[in-house]
Amino acid sequence: MMSAAPAPREIRDFVFTDADFRAIAEIAHREFGLNLQSAKKPLVASRLAKRLRGLGVQNVKAYLARLEDREELTALLSLLTTNVTHFFREQHHFTYLRERVLPPLLDHARRGGRVRLWSAGCSSGQEPYSIAMTVLGLYPNAADLDIRLLATDIDPVVVDRGRRGVYDREELAAIPREHHKYCMLNMRLGRQFRMADPVRRLVTFGVMNLVVDLPVKGPFDVIFCRNVAIYFDKATQQKVWASFGRVMGPSAHLFIGHSERISGSAASGMRSVGITIYEKAAGVQPRIG
Repeated sequence: MMSAAPAPREIRDFVFTDADFRAIAEIAHREFGLNLQSAKKPLVASRLAKRLRGLGVQNVKAYLARLEDREELTALLSLLTTNVTHFFREQHHFTYLRERVLPPLLDHARRGGRVRLWSAGCSSGQEPYSIAMTVLGLYPNAADLDIRLLATDIDPVVVDRGRRGVYDREELAAIPREHHKYCMLNMRLGRQFRMADPVRRLVTFGVMNLVVDLPVKGPFDVIFCRNVAIYFDKATQQKVWASFGRVMGPSAHLFIGHSERISGSAASGMRSVGITIYEKAAGVQPRIG
């Protein structure tokens, strides 16, 4: 039988006790609403070992003292979460958005109405830019109307990356060819491209923690919050769903991740209209808590 490969040196030399894990998990829950199950201990140990080695910190106790600094808290958030995303992820969501949700909203905007969309948990920006390109595909002058897309994430590092709007050229493969005109290639960027101004004009980026009282009032016509609630415990998930319900307008749509389900008081105010797509019932305001 083949013996298991030895652990990397930085992990072998790193002492990470159950008490250490509980301390990190408590901070992650208190600060970010993250729910770290004990099964995540090896993953957290691996990522934390590399962070401590890079900082020259000798043990978890010394590292915990560093977490009084908000910058290090942000670094901890980045290593505890996985920002896996790409353009037009879950294509059927964008098909439904293009064919069913946006046409009446664009008609409303052309008559002088207000339209607001939100990518909550936008990561490095591929999702909100995909939404913006979908809007522009239906109405190229959308930025001249009262249509705006808010893109937020708790991690300021990925928010800044999204705000810059520069991506590796390989990511073009996920973008439908009709939208390539919004992806600017030039010699200065080398093997990268930049989102064009018509797309960027629609999107406003910001840092936001969904587990605290939302600093937005809406009403939003569309909310994308996909593969974010999987990091929360059930009570926190229900609080987030209810918060969304409060800022969604009548008949607004909520798009969530495939392993997520609406639960709690928000469930009674939403109806399923597609795979992980929900529509808010008119006149319903879910309770918080």
